[in-house]
Amino acid sequence: MQPEINYKLLKLLAENPSLTQREMAREMGVSLGKFNYCLKELVKKGFVKVDRFTSSDNKAAYMYLLTPKGIEEKARVTHGFFKRKMAEFEEIKKQIEELRHEMSKDQRW
Repeated sequence: MQPEINYKLLKLLAENPSLTQREMAREMGVSLGKFNYCLKELVKKGFVKVDRFTSSDNKAAYMYLLTPKGIEEKARVTHGFFKRKMAEFEEIKKQIEELRHEMSKDQRW
């Protein structure tokens, strides 16, 4: 699973455990099939537990809960995601400074 998808999925499950798979897929901007595949992988790894709403009129409704192992994984993935985004940010800042320097040499700007 791609690290960014993994990060977004774990974050979404932690914040909105009662959304449907279709709603979560829409929130993440991925197909329902891709979302379902990723969710199954997280369940297989023991990061997510799936519970039915027993008091719901809709007996097909589920709640997706992060397990303690899933909470640890979310923290690990979040840290890695943050480090990658900071590296991207620093690279973009460097490119902006290079462009500013280049433009300052050009009298038209």
